[in-house]
Amino acid sequence: MGSQLKIGGFALSIPAIEAGLAGYSDMAMRVTARRRGCPYAVTEALLDRVVITGGRGREKGLILSDDDHPVAGQLLGSEAHEMATAAKILKDYDFDVVDLNFACPVKKVMGRCRGGYLLSDPHQAIAIMQAVRDEVEGPLTLKLRRGVDDSAHAAEQFEQIFDEAQRLEFSAIAVHGRTVEQKYTGKADWDFLRRLKTRKPNMTILGSGDVFCAADALRMYESTGVDGVWIARGAIGNPWIFSEFQALLDGQSLPAPPSIAAQRAALLEHFQMAVIIYGEELASRQMRKMGIKYSRLHPDGAAVWRDFIAVKSQVEWDRVLATYYASDGPGRAQTSIADAADMYNSCTSSGVAA
Repeated sequence: MGSQLKIGGFALSIPAIEAGLAGYSDMAMRVTARRRGCPYAVTEALLDRVVITGGRGREKGLILSDDDHPVAGQLLGSEAHEMATAAKILKDYDFDVVDLNFACPVKKVMGRCRGGYLLSDPHQAIAIMQAVRDEVEGPLTLKLRRGVDDSAHAAEQFEQIFDEAQRLEFSAIAVHGRTVEQKYTGKADWDFLRRLKTRKPNMTILGSGDVFCAADALRMYESTGVDGVWIARGAIGNPWIFSEFQALLDGQSLPAPPSIAAQRAALLEHFQMAVIIYGEELASRQMRKMGIKYSRLHPDGAAVWRDFIAVKSQVEWDRVLATYYASDGPGRAQTSIADAADMYNSCTSSGVAA
């Protein structure tokens, strides 16, 4: 294992981060993973204006617990002064790090000059970074994609933003190996990450894209030389991915997949924290999409997945657990990108996943 990953003053036990994922990365998901080996987590992207004005969902997005540290609050916005104001609010709410999202490729985000759009507007991106740095003394991080597209002009724009973040002493930069134009199609370019780290050895770089299991995390870490691995979709419904990565880093064999009893314990724990955030009725709907992700690790995953989709209340949630998780037994390993991606695609096509 290489040198210890540090973000700001925080030394992490393993070089791994639970990424911010829209509709998923609340306190419940983060803490469930932390209790199973995750050393650091990022919130889903919080819209700067919602953070400032107290719009819908603001308080739910800002909920932390004592065991949810260190944690980064991720911001999405287009105006420098609003991003700076929102960043200060996150620090007031006890977030340890502020992360700026210049990577999101979603159409409605791009259309409002936020997220990945800012990779096409280095002037505005740099103004935002400078304003936030002027307002926040603590550690800042940045999420990028490798460019808006594959053009030479996009590459120049990426370099401008990356170099400015380094000049402003951002603690780390996470780089997704796809372009904004690609969204989530095609393969992430890990060779780009390797070349970037070779060119920028003094910057803490976190690699992102196509990490669906612990073996993927190890391959990215060893083949690209990045300082840490940004684990996104692979962590949804699989909080054990971090302890599995730890074992591989230590030269051990991949642990057996979590047993049905271990999965049940995590689901119950996750649900109880979701109730704290959303209340019982909303928690059932929120956890439905989580349940279908956990189902990938169940030996009867397809049936569990179908039943979780139908959940609309805690009674129905409890019925699924009683049907499939009452008796212990071995779990099912998530061993490949295709395995996770197939389940992800089937879930999103059904309209139940964010």
